[in-house]
Amino acid sequence: MVERVERVARYVWDLREIDETWVAAVGGKGAHLGGLSRIDGIRVPEGFCVTTDAFRLVLAQAPSVGDRLEQLDRLSGATPDGREAVRGLSAEIRRTVEGIAVPGDLAAEITRALAGLGEGAACAVRSSATAEDLPTASFAGQQDTYLNVVGPTEVLRHLSRCWASLFTERAVTYRRQHGIDHRTVHMAVVVQRMVFPQASGVLFTADPVTGNRTVATVDAGFGLGEALVSGLVNPDVFKVRHGEVVARTIAAKERAVRALPAGGTREVAIDAERQGQPALTDAQAVRLVRLGRRIEAHFGRPQDIEWCLADDDFQIVQSRPITTLFPVPESETETGSESETDGRENRVYVSVGHQQMMTDAMRPLGLSMWRLTAMVPMHEAGGRLFVDVTPRLAGPASRAALLDLMGKGDPLVRDALETVLDRDDFALSLPDAAPGGPPSGPAPAPIENDPALVTELIERSRASVAALERDLRTKSGPALFDFLPTAFEEHKRVLSDPLSIQVIMAGMEATWWLNDKLGQWLGEKNAADTLTLSAPDNITSEMGLALLDVADVIRPHPEVVAFLRGVGVGVGVENDDFLDELAKLPGGAEARDAVETYLDRYGMRCVGEIDITRPRWRERPATLVPVILDNVRNFEAGAAGRRFEEGRRKAREKERDVLSRLRSLPDGDRKADETKRMIDRVRTFIGYREYPKYGIVSRYFLYKRALLAEADRLVRAGVLPEREDVFYLTFQELDAAVRSHKVDDRLIQRRKDAFRSYQALTVPRVLTSDGEAVTGAYRRDDVPAGALTGLAVSAGTVEGRARVVLDMADADLEAGDILVTTFTDPSWSPLFVGIAGLVTEVGGLMTHGAVIAREYGLPAVVGVDRATRLIRDGQRIRVHGRDGYVEILPA
Repeated sequence: MVERVERVARYVWDLREIDETWVAAVGGKGAHLGGLSRIDGIRVPEGFCVTTDAFRLVLAQAPSVGDRLEQLDRLSGATPDGREAVRGLSAEIRRTVEGIAVPGDLAAEITRALAGLGEGAACAVRSSATAEDLPTASFAGQQDTYLNVVGPTEVLRHLSRCWASLFTERAVTYRRQHGIDHRTVHMAVVVQRMVFPQASGVLFTADPVTGNRTVATVDAGFGLGEALVSGLVNPDVFKVRHGEVVARTIAAKERAVRALPAGGTREVAIDAERQGQPALTDAQAVRLVRLGRRIEAHFGRPQDIEWCLADDDFQIVQSRPITTLFPVPESETETGSESETDGRENRVYVSVGHQQMMTDAMRPLGLSMWRLTAMVPMHEAGGRLFVDVTPRLAGPASRAALLDLMGKGDPLVRDALETVLDRDDFALSLPDAAPGGPPSGPAPAPIENDPALVTELIERSRASVAALERDLRTKSGPALFDFLPTAFEEHKRVLSDPLSIQVIMAGMEATWWLNDKLGQWLGEKNAADTLTLSAPDNITSEMGLALLDVADVIRPHPEVVAFLRGVGVGVGVENDDFLDELAKLPGGAEARDAVETYLDRYGMRCVGEIDITRPRWRERPATLVPVILDNVRNFEAGAAGRRFEEGRRKAREKERDVLSRLRSLPDGDRKADETKRMIDRVRTFIGYREYPKYGIVSRYFLYKRALLAEADRLVRAGVLPEREDVFYLTFQELDAAVRSHKVDDRLIQRRKDAFRSYQALTVPRVLTSDGEAVTGAYRRDDVPAGALTGLAVSAGTVEGRARVVLDMADADLEAGDILVTTFTDPSWSPLFVGIAGLVTEVGGLMTHGAVIAREYGLPAVVGVDRATRLIRDGQRIRVHGRDGYVEILPA
């Protein structure tokens, strides 16, 4: 650690005097350069930092800047007018800062430091903000750098320009997006001796596209790196793995940026015979990557490194974390340095979120609670959970069973796993395993097609939840945490009930049988979609229809409808006392009772409900108001009953049709009899598929209420400032806090910052221990050109307006609209009653959204990669639910 003697008394520090812990004084870039300069074998151009104290000294001469920053905080950049206001105010602040004269004593100190670099030395003057080169936000390109600046006068002028660049529109917008207060960010400036390189570029110590930590990528061009950064030329690209170049692309580099003798830079043409020559040799690329691995090991995570090559000597001019990589699961090292990856056993992880239809980042309490109640071990990365499937991939039989299961759930997961397995270098590193096969012991006897089995299981689940509620009423403090592990074991016992699993599998297997056999015998695609319409005992489809009944109570009362329209604007905490006000209106008491009855049955649900930290409908009832109002507007009284009966009628007609057609075939009576048994079986059991999730979420709400009661006690005791701070503790940490009445405030803040960064990451379906994100592909040739490919989960074709909805509370749907979203868990089912079709980015044949789409007869295609980005809100689209693709129609 570097000594900080007299730090506050100086405005200028030599790079060799500082390290990466000095961010507050010299900004992110300066701190990283100081750290780099202390790594053995790493050359950094000599220079110094002008500290943030100097920046504050200058700003103190213009008090108006602080007032304008307050105005900037109040502005919204979400509208064209708001963006224009941000642009204007940012420009005004920059002009003010650039106009402030550098105080004499500060100017003298900088001039003395410049003399130490040599008389007339050309310099690079570079911004270094305190919110820059952070592990969670790189701020790459947000502030300014000036190259080949010559003489003290020009250095001081460009110093002011660097200070002012803290307030460029792009930097202001970036901070807003990352939740960083403008007034908490300060600017330092790095001044370094200029390097005049033959070649320069960027080294990523992990592949920035795939995330693979063992593959380094070198981008290289002639002259200064500005040519690459500005997009003036395409770079040469070298891929280096385990000490050798495994791929290279040599670009035609027609232009370069060179330094001018009197200062500044200019573009120059590259001689024709040199344009196709590589900027680096393979040996140089490998040598550069070795230097990068040292830097990566020093900082403890993959790095984005800017480098220059002068006289066959590499100099490093910047290093920052690569913030776009998805983290490697916790059991693996974060760095991909060759010394750690050579010979290391590879692991393969599958995303839990893609199985559970919730790919959002989760807070620590949500992650730890899901792990404590899950049936298999899970690993955490990027605020998400993964299952290590390596042991099951190792044995031929277990591998086949896993691939078959994954293929039925999400074909992209299966393809991603097969992509990994097809690589010779990866397959060789799979651990030895005994040949996989079915579990030992006798197979369970087939269950009878008896609706009483479903009734029995539902009653068992209700009784278990009721017992948990009774037990929790008497528990608090340490006694609560002593009790909860027992409750978690009961939770898992209910989930693993052999009869429950048999019933679920009976419904799913009957669905697969019907689709396979009727496809073979009759040429029917996905026949089970219609045969399962309005199946009984489906708690999730009942939930959507029940909200239609709530709308029936509200619709006759205009004052209630008008009041709810006001509540639906800006749904949030401040609106969640609306039920008390509602009762004061004519018809309001009945409306309130209808909503309360709905919440008693379904109030534990919410979007992302596997995360215990997400607000439940009972906690935020105003979330339901927009959906209720859509139902009031788009439906007439009695719609729920009519829709259910219409589904049953279509299912009966389909049954009669397929049985009649089967009997006309050779051996038709046998085929029809088998099909009839399977139709009865699927209609008896398929609805129960949704109930275990309802039981889980019911228990979760009870756990949450008990844990928040403990959080309230900690707030009253002054241990925590806010009750929801407990969401950033694991269950075990919350237990310790309740017993000790101590919490690490810095830990909570770090977790909040990390969670914010995780929200911006896209979770991969499959992730390897090398950090590679593998997405998978459909590999189909039966989809029209330009169409978006997905998985067919609910038959039918529908054309309509696409409504891209990322938050259920923002839904504004008209009859005939097609819902396009990232994922749907059971909480979205109330929206399904009012739409004409469904497109999601995540999903499989038996996931909740697919099941409910079939229940309601909605054409649906799921697993459409990047659907919410490729389809614009308001576009007309055509959903082919039988064939599994979506067409975007001409305007």
